[in-house]
Amino acid sequence: MAWILLVAAGLFEVAMAYSLKMSSGFSQLWWTVSFLVFAIASFGLLAYALKSLEVGTAYAVWTGIGAVGTATLGMIALGDDFSAVKVGSIALILIGVVGLNLAGAGH
Repeated sequence: MAWILLVAAGLFEVAMAYSLKMSSGFSQLWWTVSFLVFAIASFGLLAYALKSLEVGTAYAVWTGIGAVGTATLGMIALGDDFSAVKVGSIALILIGVVGLNLAGAGH
């Protein structure tokens, strides 16, 4: 159950980053509010998952999901640069996240 919460926390982190971008430096009220809601949800779920997961593994997985999701969303929806090096780097992060998940699955 903790791993499911951790994945959800990572996805909320992606939504948080997107909202932060769309808030234009906190000048757009509803995007700023959505940023705050997603931040609270992300950190809250992370905190709950940490009750039963190792902090190093959980934090690395959480930030990995956030990094991969945000980079992918940026390239797909926000016009961020797309390159083979970026895609390869995202793949390496995914491999690390899966490895950490497998290593911590027995806990």
